[in-house]
Amino acid sequence: MMLFGGMQSQALVVTGLIDHAAREHGTREIVTLWADGREQRSNWAEVHVMARKMAQALRRQGMAKGDRIATLAMNHLHHLVSWYGSAGIGSVLHTVNPRLFDEQIVYIINHAADRILLFDKQFLPIVERLRPQLSSVEHFILFDSEGEGGYTGFSEWIDREDGHFAWVDMSENDACGLCYTSGTTGNPKGVLYEHRSNVLHAYAEMQPDLMDLSARAVVLPIVPMFHANAWGLPYACAASGAKMVLSATNDAVSLWRLIRNEKVTHSAGVPTVWLSMFADMDANPGPGGGGDYGRLKLVVIGGSAAPRAMIERLMGAGIHVAHAWGMTETSPIGTIGARPYDWDEMSFDEQVDMVCKQGRVPFGVELRTVDDDGNSVPRDGKTSGQLQVRGPWIIQRYFDAEHDACDADGWFDTGDVAILHPNGVMQITDRAKDVIKSGGEWVSSIELENAAVGCPGVAEAAAVGVPHPKWDERPILLVIRKPGSDVSAEEITTHLGNHVAKWWLPDEIIFVDSLPHTATGKLLKRQLRDEYKNYRLASLG
Repeated sequence: MMLFGGMQSQALVVTGLIDHAAREHGTREIVTLWADGREQRSNWAEVHVMARKMAQALRRQGMAKGDRIATLAMNHLHHLVSWYGSAGIGSVLHTVNPRLFDEQIVYIINHAADRILLFDKQFLPIVERLRPQLSSVEHFILFDSEGEGGYTGFSEWIDREDGHFAWVDMSENDACGLCYTSGTTGNPKGVLYEHRSNVLHAYAEMQPDLMDLSARAVVLPIVPMFHANAWGLPYACAASGAKMVLSATNDAVSLWRLIRNEKVTHSAGVPTVWLSMFADMDANPGPGGGGDYGRLKLVVIGGSAAPRAMIERLMGAGIHVAHAWGMTETSPIGTIGARPYDWDEMSFDEQVDMVCKQGRVPFGVELRTVDDDGNSVPRDGKTSGQLQVRGPWIIQRYFDAEHDACDADGWFDTGDVAILHPNGVMQITDRAKDVIKSGGEWVSSIELENAAVGCPGVAEAAAVGVPHPKWDERPILLVIRKPGSDVSAEEITTHLGNHVAKWWLPDEIIFVDSLPHTATGKLLKRQLRDEYKNYRLASLG
């Protein structure tokens, strides 16, 4: 006889998160700094009511379960409401990255067959420019203003409803979110999140070893809500009852003001954001300026590898840095900088060494590294391999694709090259296509770049391989100087000599005014490789 358990079976759906937040943490604040400088204060109970009104408005416009609804927006109250209002009728919220090229935006909106587009006023020029090409969009709603350009405003749209709406019945395996990769090769691909995967991800994210979220936390997600599921924070903050501080602008002055005035304890963003904030801090010493982090105690850095100098600076100020790795395809948390059992016995330098790596997996994620033939590589802390991942919030198949994105055993190939250490720590050494192979050995462009940024006077750096008749490839380093700096190639080389293997030292250092980035702020290495693929080193004559 088959014996089932005696516990209640309730679907893991994201509408349960906002129900919980409203019921148990209803008065906890949601603060928005709008793009025009206005500040608005709301709370989880109001978000709950607004989400139900939005669900009614969607139904009135003929939206149904499974329909896709697009947003072209930054972080603010109305965007947060849309995550839950769309889920409430079983539709799918497609967060579109406004930093993509026009042709990419047109492609992904048409590929997703989005029926409604909700957008910020600051992106009105994009909408006006692309509207004739958006073949599936039937309705355009302006998020942050009323009547601008003849468009219906979000508040006007939902305030026609009374909020008395019961969430539709849905399976925990139903889709609720859609986010496209930035498409550095070929067309962007859609990652379709489900209720169950997002709720499990939120459970994991709240844990002390991950983002340590609770009702006492005040969270400022600098990561945009269109980037990799906003790292799951809109869901995890609802589940924990944390106060959220949202900014529709990411200028350093505004972010510092919010961090200090709203008593922010937790924040999350890509390295380039923190570099710009440090530059502002250094330029504005004095009260409320340089060195004043307010109550900030935990910073999550992901999207690309954080330079050691950045980690040292934050840790030196007493802030816990959780270096994270993930992808749109992993919801996005794959690993994060959980402190090991012997953390307190480590020296400061040893702690920084560990945080510079990409961290350990939470329960729900498995990692392995394999060689070119698909054989598992040992976790010995020194052997690199292609990083693969699997788990309940890891992609199985891209949206509208014919075949799975993972193998028969569920392993998804990330495209990263990594080392797994015996203590479970994962260390990204490069992207598979970014590795510089010199004399049969790998040179890590990431480590070279991060070491270079630690040199006084260097603002940003990118390492790429160029042809060499003997070594196949040799690294060159492209460097942007900090304003007012005259740091020389010789000084940078001397600095690098103290941090990387001698044979890794770049054959040339080239000073540039700018470097290309992807829509999510990562260095666009493919463009740099193309630009320098025929570069001839001066040493070759």
